[in-house]
Parts: sequence; C-alpha cells; structure tokens
Amino acid sequence: MGFAATPRKVSLLPRQRRRPPRPCTRAASDRPLVSPLGPPSGPTPVHGSCFCGAVQFTVSGEPAAMGYCHCESCRHWSAGPVNAFSLWNPDAVQVTRGADNIGTYNKTPNSYRKWCKTCGGHIFTEHPGWGLTDVYAAVIPDFPYQPSVHVNYQETVLRIKDGLPKLKDFPEELGGSGASIAE
Repeated sequence: MGFAATPRKVSLLPRQRRRPPRPCTRAASDRPLVSPLGPPSGPTPVHGSCFCGAVQFTVSGEPAAMGYCHCESCRHWSAGPVNAFSLWNPDAVQVTRGADNIGTYNKTPNSYRKWCKTCGGHIFTEHPGWGLTDVYAAVIPDFPYQPSVHVNYQETVLRIKDGLPKLKDFPEELGGSGASIAE
C-alpha cells in the first residue's frame, strides 16, 4: 500500500509581514516584584513562557542580536538541526512566575541552559562571559523575530540559503574569528 505525495514549494525566507508584538496582558497586581528598581522602562514588555506555562517571563526593549546557531551543543539541546536565538541584556529578561521551577544545566561555563522542571520546556540560556541571555525565539512567539546572521555555520547539518551572513564560528567581539563562509 502506498501513496504519492504532492510536492510543495517551501520558502525558508523570512515572511514579509510581521505581527506587532503583543504586550503582556496580565494585571500588574498579578506580577511579582522582580527588581527593587521597579519594572523595566521603555517599550511594553512581551510575554513568554515555557511549554506548560508554569514559568513565565517578559522581555523588554530590543535584543542585542537575533539569528540562528548551528553548533552541535545548540542542536543537541534543542533537538533540532538549528537553534533560533535572540540575545538580550540580562536586565531585559524578567521572570514573572515560576522562578523556583527553573532548572539549570551547564556543560561548560560559557552556557547555563534553563528549562521548566514541570514540562521540561527549554526557556533560555545565560551566557555570563558575554553578559547576555539567549531567549529562544519559539518561547516569545509574539516578538517580531528578525534574524540577521547564522553562527557556527561550519558545523551545520542543514544548509539554509536565505541571504543572511554565515559565520564560521562567532563574531570577533564574542571571541570568534568573525570569518564568513559560503551559503
């Protein structure tokens, strides 16, 4: 018994139309005080959560960078061929619920990977050496994700021809060679 699949055209290029970010709609009284300085200033925070919602957080302002990582560690951790990242100043990431439900694993001192202890959903990775927190693009679905680079492309298992720069490893300012390689 068999069937013939109908081929479909699939585009890996970013969509042209993007939804604006949806602000966090929970009442201020429901949010715990996460900083003695009060809530972050600037644009309305965007809400994110783990898979089950036990851990919730907001991101505020603009990320330092957005892109795709192809390294073996990120692929293995995400259980996928590529990891979509958004790097934020740690002060821009505020856990609003379930902080005691966050587990941590660090294979190296460069990355402290965080997940929900209830559902196992991955949330973010702290990179203390860079002073940045990687909030996975999938856990902030209403944030207008606009990738600008591929990093660790020498390790890729999935070639992506999207016109974005492909770096062999990391930019120089993050300790890499900054060398570009072909798509």
